[in-house]
Amino acid sequence: MNKPVFKLENVCFEYAESVPALQGISFDVHEGESIALLGANASGKSTLLQLMDGLCFASSGSIKAFGTTLSEQSVEAPPFMHLFRQNVGFLFQNPDAQLFSSTVWEELAFGPVQMGLPKEDIEHRVRDVLLMVGIEKLAKRAPQTLSGGEKKKVALASILTCAPKVILLDEPGAGLDPRTQEWLAEFILRLKASGVTLVLASHDLGLVAEVSDRTLVLSEDHRLLFDGSTLLALADQELLLSANLIRPRRFPASCCKE
Repeated sequence: MNKPVFKLENVCFEYAESVPALQGISFDVHEGESIALLGANASGKSTLLQLMDGLCFASSGSIKAFGTTLSEQSVEAPPFMHLFRQNVGFLFQNPDAQLFSSTVWEELAFGPVQMGLPKEDIEHRVRDVLLMVGIEKLAKRAPQTLSGGEKKKVALASILTCAPKVILLDEPGAGLDPRTQEWLAEFILRLKASGVTLVLASHDLGLVAEVSDRTLVLSEDHRLLFDGSTLLALADQELLLSANLIRPRRFPASCCKE
């Protein structure tokens, strides 16, 4: 098995007033894995991804990325800061939280500019990713004028111009129409085939079945219920019911009549 890019050991996180969000979470993420993160609303999925992206930090336990413990100090100090930010991309559930530039071109160029790449290299990266994602006609548009699906594509493209080794995706299919959802699934599979490490939080069991090999299930009390094969997870009705991921079967009233 490839070396771990993330290593989480007994991670706990609490919000203000000691409100638990995660309790005793431990697992590794290895290079090239495609992992789904399942759980009911408020189970801690988004919090876990944010911890892995260094947007917040564990109350106790530890998270290592590329062998370095994530902390406020480590993610702000070079050279690890540059290594981490270049190699880990985060797709927010709401693309409006991610897009801020005047045009789509500028949005895609922002990351490579921060990396200090030459102007010619930046232009090549932006053009290549515009074509890869199929949004070249949007290059001069302002992100705030785009549809929800277009914004999601631009947000994903802005990550890809940095060529990250790991992409964390928080409910990537949320708010998308069926055609864009199908495009997203196919694109995630292309990323997977290219060797990008993926960790995806989603309520869409169909998407999870299609794009992930391994699944982590969080309980409503913020603990890790399951870590294993996606096929086994999705076939385990008791597991899915206990995590509040599917509805219990109900029989019509007519079935109960004598």
